[in-house]
Amino acid sequence: MKLVELTNYLESIAPLNYQEDYDNSGLIVGDPNMEIRGALVALDCIEKIVDEAISTGCNLIITHHPIVFRGLKKLNGKNYVERVILKAIKNNIALYAIHTNLDSIHTGVNARICERLGLTGTKVLAPKAGLLKKLVTYCPQAQAEQLRSALFYAGAGNIGNYSECSFNADGFGTFKGNENSDPFVGEKGVRHRESEVRIEMVYPTQTERKILVALFENHPYEEIAYDIYKLENKHELVGSGMVGWLESDMDGYDFLHLVKDRMQAKVVRHTDVINKRIKKVAVCGGSGSFLLKEAIAAGADAFITADFKYHEFFDAEEKLIIADIGHFETEQFTSNLLVEIIQKKFTNFAIRLTEQNTNPINYLF
Repeated sequence: MKLVELTNYLESIAPLNYQEDYDNSGLIVGDPNMEIRGALVALDCIEKIVDEAISTGCNLIITHHPIVFRGLKKLNGKNYVERVILKAIKNNIALYAIHTNLDSIHTGVNARICERLGLTGTKVLAPKAGLLKKLVTYCPQAQAEQLRSALFYAGAGNIGNYSECSFNADGFGTFKGNENSDPFVGEKGVRHRESEVRIEMVYPTQTERKILVALFENHPYEEIAYDIYKLENKHELVGSGMVGWLESDMDGYDFLHLVKDRMQAKVVRHTDVINKRIKKVAVCGGSGSFLLKEAIAAGADAFITADFKYHEFFDAEEKLIIADIGHFETEQFTSNLLVEIIQKKFTNFAIRLTEQNTNPINYLF
């Protein structure tokens, strides 16, 4: 299998335009057309992961965290990032990262945390805006259904749990072709009036090329009238963090013990246990302190994430419990998630879950 087949599949699930501006998800090292024998999946790409890939015959490493976050001006092995890149290139091993784009989808990293905690009724905590556009076009009545179907098939018209969504309004259009025209209806040099349907559909920005190809290939007119609008609507299935409900409310300390057990955390840093039962819970894999206001606004009784700084704990103001369980601990089940995603599509592909613990933090009890 070619590398591009696998990366295209992963990016169909977690598109690269879903990643944060600071991120570097995608193919970092490697030829998209190279044949891949096997893939090793890990949370981080460090030297012992590359060594494991070499020893197991894998020529692709898929990680959650990108090995390169900032620009590299030199590659001379002076730090672990440069040594990893050099070793991967020397051994013809491709490196691929799927980071905040996987965080952002409603079936991604945060969904796995919710699953571990047994949360129900989950939804994205802070949906992203600017990921949707609207296509408006005008088509003769007789060809409108064919065009709608083609646009649906290309990925337009999906809103939340609904597909094939469109708005249609009847009207008429006028046009007059010049001597170089080849009109589908009407005659050159004569103004023509045609009964048409105004068709409107929402689509995610990353599918725009497919949407336009479907439009051009299925619209009968020689010159197609269409408009594209950028929407500020939030994409309710894409964004940061998630929030959901415990099956039954719990005492604060019992809840913290549940979190420690279910998330296999060695320690939980937390604010004071508030004087109310815990029922609604917000989560964010990795560094999630930026979502505290959203967790409070959502009415969460607790917020599970990592990397809170000392003074940021005060911002809870006894409105909820902050439970900081560690960066690695919030994301440690991501590798399993990636293996499951890939095996569901490529059942016979050789994919391995790393045997290495890449957590750089140790605890002394």
